[in-house]
Amino acid sequence: MTKTTGRVQNFAYDWRQLPPEVKSYRMIPRVLERSARHFETIARAAEAAGHRETARAHYWKAADTYRDAQHAIFEDDNREKIYLHGKLLECYGKVIALSDYPIERVEIPWEGVSLQALFHQTGDRRAPTVLYAPGMDQTKETYPDPLDNAYVRRGMNVLCLDGPGQGTSLLRKIRVTADNWERAASAAIDWLVQRPEVDPDRIGMVGISFGSFWAMRTAARDPRVRALATASACFASKRAIFEEDSPRFKQVFLYMAGYENEDAFDAMAATMTMEGYAHLIRCPSLTCIGEYDPLCHLDEALPIWEQIQGPKELWVLEDDFHSPPRIEGLGGLDVYYYLADWIRDALNGKHDQLGQVIRIVPKKTGAGAYTPPTTGIFLPERIGAPMPAEAMSAGSNSRSEATC
Repeated sequence: MTKTTGRVQNFAYDWRQLPPEVKSYRMIPRVLERSARHFETIARAAEAAGHRETARAHYWKAADTYRDAQHAIFEDDNREKIYLHGKLLECYGKVIALSDYPIERVEIPWEGVSLQALFHQTGDRRAPTVLYAPGMDQTKETYPDPLDNAYVRRGMNVLCLDGPGQGTSLLRKIRVTADNWERAASAAIDWLVQRPEVDPDRIGMVGISFGSFWAMRTAARDPRVRALATASACFASKRAIFEEDSPRFKQVFLYMAGYENEDAFDAMAATMTMEGYAHLIRCPSLTCIGEYDPLCHLDEALPIWEQIQGPKELWVLEDDFHSPPRIEGLGGLDVYYYLADWIRDALNGKHDQLGQVIRIVPKKTGAGAYTPPTTGIFLPERIGAPMPAEAMSAGSNSRSEATC
């Protein structure tokens, strides 16, 4: 599948993630390292020439490619993983040094250890602030794009956390459990409210993919989260991600959690649910899900979304799947821009009286996220059509008549 599609997961998409030289999974680190080294070499030459903007762009490409290269190694104390992750930090350090807005690499104390994070700042005091929960195996460097930061450009700080099992935390052997990511997120909020750059009454959370689960769990337990926006849903049963889709997901999470016994891991994963938690979410919330997301089936996600108590909005991306970039129904833009718009409005009180809104975001027509609300997700309400009289009649038949 890697050779054929250029992907190691989310096979439904047609665009490649990996260069064609990658013919097997084991080739990923070496092939991507060569690309990353090429970008880094250009970056250093541009920096030496005094071309800061070009250097920053190439350091960012190098960092992101080193991140992908180290990602494919699932082994503690592996020299290649340590080297590649170190190059990620080194190149991103150059991005920080050359940035046109303040970025800090910070350490957040939590339960006897330290979690590394990136704090992107507007430069203002008491600005609204977003805590970003990366996807399952993303790192704090993945998003936002430091060349076009969707949050800073909209007047918001954003703190990106390597939670338990992610990025630098994983290199430090800080493992993820069924419920410790949300505790780490609360520690990050403890840190944020002490910063003069942060308005403690306007803190929101954004979560992508597995981060949608962690962000929702955090919002359910910590009332300091005043707004919530998630996309690439992964907050329903973990059966889909760990038993139905690419085995890479389970392989990675076993490493993140420090498990070798698969039965024990399955028992833990079964508790990673929003059942019993979703009704505790009372802040304004946006949930964005692909209609055919293979990691979070719509018919499983909808009952959980309906339990949320606060003002809420649901976007269903027509004919789409799991990945946040280049969404056709959103005009080809990444979902991050829209999440940033929505959460800025929410932190400014614009969604306090929202009620319950559902939008079907058409893939090729309509106004994207601004498409008018629908009365239902499933046919015939979805298209505003009446149920055929014959169908209504058939539906009222007794079991014996239906069998006949």
